[in-house]
Amino acid sequence: MRIATFNLQNLKLLKSADGPQLHGAWDSDDPEETGLDAIDRRLSAEVLAKIDADLLALQEVYDLATLEHFYQRHMLPTGLRPYPERICLPGNDGRGLDLALLSRRPLDELRSHAALTLDDFDIAPPLGVDPLAPVFRRDCLMATAGQLTLFLCHFKSPYPDVATAWTTRRLEALAVRRLIARYFEAPAAGLWLIVGDLNEPHGALPGAERAIAPLENGFTVNLMERLPEPERWTYFDVHSGRYDCPDVLLASPALAHAFPQAVPVILRAGLGREARRDTSARLSGVGQHRPHASDHAAVMIDLPGL
Repeated sequence: MRIATFNLQNLKLLKSADGPQLHGAWDSDDPEETGLDAIDRRLSAEVLAKIDADLLALQEVYDLATLEHFYQRHMLPTGLRPYPERICLPGNDGRGLDLALLSRRPLDELRSHAALTLDDFDIAPPLGVDPLAPVFRRDCLMATAGQLTLFLCHFKSPYPDVATAWTTRRLEALAVRRLIARYFEAPAAGLWLIVGDLNEPHGALPGAERAIAPLENGFTVNLMERLPEPERWTYFDVHSGRYDCPDVLLASPALAHAFPQAVPVILRAGLGREARRDTSARLSGVGQHRPHASDHAAVMIDLPGL
């Protein structure tokens, strides 16, 4: 089984006089050249075609209509093998950007947890946090395919207020951990994987531990750490010039033990050329900043025989 995760950066279907068009891979608060949008999305699809994953976890997809348009108009024309299962459920993101999952394997179970609150998890709310508000900034989408259970997440970005964002991510991490404990009587022995964009940059809050620490420190095995440290980056921030690894593959101890040779592959062929740390070939059409497939690289891993 091949599993992949990719943040598509603001994939949204827009209405226009020429018919539905996809928003390009750029954030709405940073004005960009809209004439490059269609090239961005061709590149996004080409990245996914190169990955050819059995289970494909996506972040920043506006809704199911957007996913279907992208799938039919951009993904399938690459020659990619079809995905019978295509899911995008409403979440809590203020911009409407949700989680999506495409699968070639039958899904035995699928659950959204977007509506769950701190009260539902019996987590004491920090000062100023509403215990009845949804705990997940988007969702924690659980999907079981055969022996494997995925927990697909996209945590709060570290902006605009670093301290408030840290608290939000910490609560999300605690909720995911308790969610896994609900589904698995012995979590360490289960076969599960946390995938997605946890938005945890190095040194996010000076003097504090990582917000996602409840999901680390032995509860999971960070499969990204099987890569050499200089190669362990999936994102380049054009504003700060920093390279980071917000995209994760956090495996249960049992899953990591079962696949000791499984090493993630980071596909940066769709990143803009301004991410100079990677000097490998880019896809045809990738520019200095744009066009590009996303501001994130895609990550995949093979788990043979699963």
